[in-house]
Amino acid sequence: MPDLSAIKPGDPVQVATPDRIPPADLLVVTGAGDWPADCAARLPRLPGCPAARLPMVAGSLAYQLPVEAPRAAEFRSRLRAITASSPAEAKVFDDYLGTRRPITVVGTPQTDDLPKHAPEPGTVLVLTSVTRSSPTGGAAPGTELLLAAAERLAAAGRHILVGLHPREDRSLWERYEISSVPSVRASARAEPAIGIPGTVFPVAAAVGVPLVGCTDPRLQIPDYLLSVCSHTITAADDAVSAVTQAKPVSREVLYEAVGPIGGSARRLLKMWRKAGVRV
Repeated sequence: MPDLSAIKPGDPVQVATPDRIPPADLLVVTGAGDWPADCAARLPRLPGCPAARLPMVAGSLAYQLPVEAPRAAEFRSRLRAITASSPAEAKVFDDYLGTRRPITVVGTPQTDDLPKHAPEPGTVLVLTSVTRSSPTGGAAPGTELLLAAAERLAAAGRHILVGLHPREDRSLWERYEISSVPSVRASARAEPAIGIPGTVFPVAAAVGVPLVGCTDPRLQIPDYLLSVCSHTITAADDAVSAVTQAKPVSREVLYEAVGPIGGSARRLLKMWRKAGVRV
């Protein structure tokens, strides 16, 4: 972490700042933006690590774009392994890292314990993105479209259940039911779901929920995220008909976008153990 200002006492996840690093034998990066690249540059060796250089792996845990990241070249020669959730994500991650190397498809750990799809009649899950920029990331174009689409759906008698992005402004959605459980769990209650296509979309599709994507000309969305959408809309007036007609995706499309379902965390950790320091 850059600092500990956002860490609450008793947080179950161990965190460290670059000036106080505990012993470790592997550095995992999930991208090649400034923070991962800075960590790779500052942590060539960690306390307790007998290797000349700290082993690194890259794992695609959130979607990237198929364009080489400006700082990927700084550390890609150090990567002992690269993983991605699905075949489609692997192709994008390869372009993003500029590696032209085999990428191991491990699946998505979130799919290891999927809820059973038990839709409540008339319930539509709204998967939000981020409305306002913050120090940890920018806003997502298309949020105004999603807000307007939710209004149209509510006016048509649909019950709106909101799955909030962790950085979303909660106050924008308080007129509706905000899920008290994570979005993937919430998706089990929904007949269809609608939102700006993002990382959660393939996992929600794996639950069996038909998806509608709200797209904006300013958005850059990998094709595999669009592939799990039954429909995409660019106008709020199309929301009601789109969710009414939405259907689940085929098994073939699901595998290409989501990867193998079940045992994903085990496969991922096996790769990390194999790539770690060998003593």
